Amino acid sequence: MTTLTEWLRDPSPKSRLQARVGQSYLGWLRFRRNPLAMAGALIVLALVVLAAFAPLIAPHDPIAQDLSQRLLPPGTPGYLMGTDEFGRDILSRIIYGSRVTLYIVAMVAVTAPLFGLLIGTVAGYAGGWVDQVLMRITDIFLAFPKLILALALVAVLGPGIENAVLAIALTSWPPYARMSRAETLTVRNADYIAAVRLQGAGPVRIIWGHVMPMCMSSVVIRVTLDMAGVILTAAGLGFLGLGVQPPLPEWGMMISSGRKFLTDFWWVATMPGLAIFVVSLGFNLLGDGLRDVLDPRSAGK
Repeated sequence: MTTLTEWLRDPSPKSRLQARVGQSYLGWLRFRRNPLAMAGALIVLALVVLAAFAPLIAPHDPIAQDLSQRLLPPGTPGYLMGTDEFGRDILSRIIYGSRVTLYIVAMVAVTAPLFGLLIGTVAGYAGGWVDQVLMRITDIFLAFPKLILALALVAVLGPGIENAVLAIALTSWPPYARMSRAETLTVRNADYIAAVRLQGAGPVRIIWGHVMPMCMSSVVIRVTLDMAGVILTAAGLGFLGLGVQPPLPEWGMMISSGRKFLTDFWWVATMPGLAIFVVSLGFNLLGDGLRDVLDPRSAGK
């Protein structure tokens, strides 16, 4: 009787489902052998758990003020990371701030890469003037530093979490377009594309069903690696008062409010800074691990 492991590792799968599930299983085995990638995955998983169960995990209300408990140092009974200038528990605010961070990361991850993937594949497959127009627009966005362009967009749109997400997404899609175009140029003249074209498939079907899937592995890797930059950009907007607005807890805004106490009460700004560092490191480690798994050149390692 064939065991599940033997079925997953069968070199001659009997169905498309078995082939896909088996490939995913082998990818998981390669990913699991990388301890740094596993550490990154655990950090990202912890972020998701904190965001999902913040009301159950946070020991205090992140917004409630108690001036009698202001600026307590870390380790104070009941306040593991201390309190801020309004007596609010820093740990609770960091836990609730993970919701804001995860929301921004998720919204950018489902908008900017998909838009960039669409622009890049259309430009690479169509070629000619379509390619020239789309790539020149991409070059215009790439000519501006991402944070400066995001600041300009938020200044025009107004502060707020929705406008911050929109500004970050509008400044994040060009690299995906460039990458998708480059990969499309390498596959648009492949034999299997020519065979599909001879069967009567139109450009839309070819791009959607055959070109985009070939680019997805690179897009997934790039998305994971770019999330650290998205977190830093969101924190920069919050630090400047152009992102999430009070009283919602946000890590960049917490650093901004605590910088004036940095000399005497270092924990007010340091604790949210450490949260940004750890989460950014987690996404980078996870992205490196996914690159080792999804890169076809490393599939046999």
